[in-house]
Amino acid sequence: MGHPDQLAIVPQPASITRGEGYFQISQDTVITTAHQATATGAFLAETLAPALGFSLPVLIDDIHPDQPAITLEVNPALASSGSDGYTLKVTPQGVSIRGSSPAGVFYGTQTLRQLLPVEIFSSTPVNREWTVPAVTIEDSPRFPWRGLMLDTARHFFPKEEILKFIDLLALHKMNRLHLHLTDDQGWRIEVKKYPKLTEVGAYRKETVVGHAREPQGYDGTPHGGFYTQNDLREIVAYAAARFITVVPEVDIPGHARAAIAAYPELGVTGEQVDVATTWGIFPYLYQPTGKAIQFLQDVFTEVMDIFPSRYIHVGGDEAIKEQWRASTEVQARIKELGLKDEDELQSWFLRQIGTFLAQHGRSMVGWDEILEGGLPPDATVMSWRGIAGGISAAQAGHDVVMTPTTHVYLDYYQSNDTTEPLAIGGYLPLDKVYSFEPIPDVLTADQARHILGAQANVWSEYIPTTEHLEYMTFPRAIALAEVAWTPQAQRDFASFRQRLATHEARLQSLKINFRPVAKLDQEQTFPPRSKPGS
Repeated sequence: MGHPDQLAIVPQPASITRGEGYFQISQDTVITTAHQATATGAFLAETLAPALGFSLPVLIDDIHPDQPAITLEVNPALASSGSDGYTLKVTPQGVSIRGSSPAGVFYGTQTLRQLLPVEIFSSTPVNREWTVPAVTIEDSPRFPWRGLMLDTARHFFPKEEILKFIDLLALHKMNRLHLHLTDDQGWRIEVKKYPKLTEVGAYRKETVVGHAREPQGYDGTPHGGFYTQNDLREIVAYAAARFITVVPEVDIPGHARAAIAAYPELGVTGEQVDVATTWGIFPYLYQPTGKAIQFLQDVFTEVMDIFPSRYIHVGGDEAIKEQWRASTEVQARIKELGLKDEDELQSWFLRQIGTFLAQHGRSMVGWDEILEGGLPPDATVMSWRGIAGGISAAQAGHDVVMTPTTHVYLDYYQSNDTTEPLAIGGYLPLDKVYSFEPIPDVLTADQARHILGAQANVWSEYIPTTEHLEYMTFPRAIALAEVAWTPQAQRDFASFRQRLATHEARLQSLKINFRPVAKLDQEQTFPPRSKPGS
């Protein structure tokens, strides 16, 4: 029988039945696959090889009954048990993973990795027997959208860190990486038609020190960087091999200061501005004219060429409309279009881009402010200011991703311990993330079907390094992964915490700078913070 810690699986599968004995992986073991699972077979062999010290051969449609094997098979007949579901059966004779789709097979291999001793996550050979406990697992995801948003605009993170993040999302069966690529403090995506977006917009001259509410000056150090289109194609392909869709975000009509710094004529006033050096919300919006709309159509054309994602995120949040209100040209535009006010103008503006995306077979997704002034047709809403926006959108027949500040904003403090690194404010401990329920009780069964799933967001204003990024993200993102994957009735925080304690050894082997679960025992000893940023 395998060790108890070998069943420390996250996220928790829907059904686990223990058997007798174990299967031992040796140099005689092979991976056998059908054609649809060949890539996953090769990926599994590559993943296991460093710790094993040898690579398991991958045989395509070449089964030898007497040879110990890990068998991977796509069987659409399993779809009745759930989209992207799988069954994993381990006996002393071998391992069988059957998925309702290629993604289901892949998720089964991620569970298999966690059934093996934790040392399998080592990057160097480990001298030990590799045994898998006999078990039967039937599993499928609760929600089709299991996501994490990474803000690369406020602080730029190198491509290698993005790839590392993708591996971590895949291990925890998450399937969306939402990349926030543009904002007031930086433009991070190469657009060949508009080179100044990265020549100018990707760099700020310095960054505020301390909290934006109580700035302590500026660091005097330029900050910036951007992803070339080749970088992003590599990221997209790397993610696709792990059944993760990369969803790009280009913010409109607000959060546009970096773009306007590069091309002032896109703004309402035409004045030259710098890329923002502090945090917060700025009044710089795109001018709602043909020139700005043509610019954005050009930008989104290149975005769509890089990202095959059906969903293209357009932001739509925190658009301060002072400049629109003060501009005689914009006010004339509102009258010309027969609109009531600036909120309706924003809705009109977003519809221009939404229609353009739809003409190219894509769907617009935006933050819940896109509800203001009338929701563009076929738009998907990310409900971040609580869940009310998501409820309204679902009741109106629109798809929703639940991502409220109350439960999934990983830039919030994890503890009231004053030695925690500076954060934007708020308080979001691990157990509160785990307690999140994405489907509000007020929705009917038909309305609830519009809840695509849940997403955690990591905004990076106060996260300047990759080590800090990992510390803020893990293990809270793992809690959200279990929320989005595991049946609600199977979720139990005490069980999750116990499994997480074992899972930490895997994270250590993967060189992740996570916040240890042992720190949870200290949480009650710290008094509340006197103010959000303290």
